Amino acid sequence: CDRKLPMERRAADLVSKLSLEEKISQLGDESPAVARLGVPAYKWWSEALHGVAWSKGMHLDGPLRAATSFPQVILTAASFNPHLWYRIGQAIGREARGVYNNGQAEGLTLWAPNINVFRDPRWGRGQETPGEDPAMTGKYAAVFVRGVQGYGMSGATNSSDLEASACCKHFTAYDLDNWKGVTRFAFDAKVTEQDLADTYNPPFKSCVEDGGASGIMCSYNRVNGVPTCADHNLLSKTARGDWSFNGYITSDCDAVAIIHDVQGYAKAPEDAVADVLKAGMDVNCGGYIQTHGVSAYRQGKITGEDIDRALRNLFAIRMRLGLFNGNPKYNRYGNIGADQVCNKEHQDLALQAAQDGIVLLKNHAGALPLSKSKLSSSSIAVIGPNGNNASLLLGNYFGPPCISVTPFQALQGYVKDARFVQGCNAAVCNVSDIGEAVHAATSADYVVLFMGLDQDQEKEEVDRLDLGLPGMQESLVNKVADAAKKPVILVLLCGGPVDVTFAKNNPKIGAIVWAGYPGQAGGIAIAQVLFGEHNPGEILFHSALSNSWPRAFLGCTVLTAGHDGSSGGRLPVTWYPKEFTAVPMTDMRMRADPSTGYPGRTYRFYKGKTVYSFGYGLSYSKYSHRFASRGTKPPSMSGIGGLKATASAAGTVSYDVEEMGAEACDRLRFPAVVRVQNHGPMDGRHPVLLFLRWPNATDGRPASQLIGFQSVHLKAEEAAHVEFEVSPCKHLSRAAEDGRKVIDQGSHFLKVGDDEFELSFMA
Repeated sequence: CDRKLPMERRAADLVSKLSLEEKISQLGDESPAVARLGVPAYKWWSEALHGVAWSKGMHLDGPLRAATSFPQVILTAASFNPHLWYRIGQAIGREARGVYNNGQAEGLTLWAPNINVFRDPRWGRGQETPGEDPAMTGKYAAVFVRGVQGYGMSGATNSSDLEASACCKHFTAYDLDNWKGVTRFAFDAKVTEQDLADTYNPPFKSCVEDGGASGIMCSYNRVNGVPTCADHNLLSKTARGDWSFNGYITSDCDAVAIIHDVQGYAKAPEDAVADVLKAGMDVNCGGYIQTHGVSAYRQGKITGEDIDRALRNLFAIRMRLGLFNGNPKYNRYGNIGADQVCNKEHQDLALQAAQDGIVLLKNHAGALPLSKSKLSSSSIAVIGPNGNNASLLLGNYFGPPCISVTPFQALQGYVKDARFVQGCNAAVCNVSDIGEAVHAATSADYVVLFMGLDQDQEKEEVDRLDLGLPGMQESLVNKVADAAKKPVILVLLCGGPVDVTFAKNNPKIGAIVWAGYPGQAGGIAIAQVLFGEHNPGEILFHSALSNSWPRAFLGCTVLTAGHDGSSGGRLPVTWYPKEFTAVPMTDMRMRADPSTGYPGRTYRFYKGKTVYSFGYGLSYSKYSHRFASRGTKPPSMSGIGGLKATASAAGTVSYDVEEMGAEACDRLRFPAVVRVQNHGPMDGRHPVLLFLRWPNATDGRPASQLIGFQSVHLKAEEAAHVEFEVSPCKHLSRAAEDGRKVIDQGSHFLKVGDDEFELSFMA
């Protein structure tokens, strides 16, 4: 209890006072009290993916009965705004501590964020992730974790003082739950060293090295035959060794039991206990170690040091949370009370996140924005199973929200004569009343359809089998569109992508909006976007087109006072056609294989048709981009001579990044400056995306690679310069087949929109 001593020493002192049975009792997610030492009980399992949620460790059933419910992560990621992501992490960490201080929590270890790459569009949990790009996912992980744990957005991390603890999951190559009888519990992911190095592991590396995460969760699946929770190379050598991870490692729930009961990797329960503790795991979500740990010790399969190492990590986390520092009211975070939960700042942030994430996919002939003045005396029909159900806005892993407003309710605030028709029984749409929906459409001046998916279609343990709208949804949309007086607006509520080519090509469908699962304020945000009180994200275009004005903009409505039209939404994941389902979910390869027709995955490697591409998004404004030659100054490559060059079978000459060393890599950093201008009639927050492109995609290079992104607010007609720091060792390198990072000799192209900047790397 001596706060002046290092955490490690304090934790070791406590562990030394425990008996064997007491030690084993602490190795499950529900750790009982040790009454004789005054050690309180603790629950490790708390959820806070996009807001404090129901879980074992957090209870929203007392005086506090709600918490701010931010958009599901996939929509928040669509803002491409790291500062927004950080602020959401801050709000969640603060609300978790507020719930704890109010006596409604038994733990402060939050099992979020989910940073698995959204590799396959059918994955039910893709909605929980920041998307398909590993660099973007890694950035989200780092800033979200920093916000939750009470760190600054950049700079040093504090290893001894946590507001709450964040846990990056699920380590690693986990992105299949239940597909055609293949379950996550039994699945053995066959992954190359190259794919581990440049796709599956980088988000976790960033989470640890850049975010200072205090927790990691190992996944259910095996990777190349070895359960991740039993993989010493993964947990101890890579995470703790190579990345200097300082924290605790938990299993996913019942993953230790699965190693024996399902996978058969361990021959006996005691072997499973030994496998995970010797690999470097610390706590079992579940009671398997608590049940079999003593016998594993007595059979000589684990040692006292195996147990003590895990316990030192666990108690150090509890001490870093201030739980052994006396009266919590007098500790650093003791003044965070119930008034910080669901406060106005956090609820405004939830609205902003929904606004900034919503993506405009189609806007034919100026169908949007709708005119408030025209619709105030008109009628509107709101049709679809997702139009008037507030719970559908939340996605999965949620708690009770502070407010509950459906899209229909929000639209009623704009149009007095509004009518809602469900049209389908639910997203599955196996029972529908198309006739009633058509009648509503023919009798209304305007029609907005709310279609998509729900948590029966995509969630944990549920992967999709196809990519179209479920059941009779497509038929409902087409018949309503045919009957309507004007082109209809289609709003899609879903986490994973859907093939809506039929709607994209139908002129009777004037606009398509993707709103993800937008959280507690999602209904309000959707209405604001539809009525032009908020300017959705925009697509990059070449500066030469800056004076080409679509006629649609001539009738844009003026922004309502109090709204700045800020924007940001662009797709964080590729939208594939239905035919992509011919590719087995179980094939973990990222790179295309032309010899077998395998198309590859994600925008980085996929060689096939898309419905919408990664980074796509329209706006009510237009933007131009070009590199500012005076600001973009590539480094001199001299001074790193003497490196050993290697040549690939394709003849590519490259240099090993590790061999170059940190000092040489630092000298190669340079600024890339982009001039961006808003040519439109509305102010907007615009994400600027910087990509790397190679002259060709040989040697396993990606077709392109996102290397930086920033969100900038521009008034109408305003221009600004956005500066990116480019690190050749980090941004120009690729993963070789053996996983090494190498930089290829020759040309590399930086790309923003249609503008490119060429530089040559010659050591």
